[in-house]
Amino acid sequence: METNGKASLRRTGSTKLPIIEDSLQQCDFTGYDPDALMKETSKLRKLITKKGTLEILIPLCCTTKPVRYIKFRHTLKGFSSKTLAIRLKELQKSGILERQSYNETPPRVEYKLTIEGQELVESIVNLLQWMRKWNPNR
Repeated sequence: METNGKASLRRTGSTKLPIIEDSLQQCDFTGYDPDALMKETSKLRKLITKKGTLEILIPLCCTTKPVRYIKFRHTLKGFSSKTLAIRLKELQKSGILERQSYNETPPRVEYKLTIEGQELVESIVNLLQWMRKWNPNR
């Protein structure tokens, strides 16, 4: 973290976002393209706000072991098998989940987070921590 006398900057990848430390200081996002940020926001929203996505990701973040399809079926009440299957395929296609199927009877399918998926879940947990900090009673 760098300090320039006005605000500290947190580095995320190659992008720096100004963090205001004093309420009298102005936040300067000069150089950011709002249209590009909105497109990225749209992609993120499409990925994580579909029905069942967070409900699939959160149990996976609480274990290092793969989770079986049947466990999702029992855990996710109110989700059809079709919705669950679609969401799992979307997360796999997006590189968030890794799927392993076994040639057994009955069939066994397991899912685990990829490294990319682990980073996504860590970001979601950080958002939840932010929510608890700034909106404790809401």
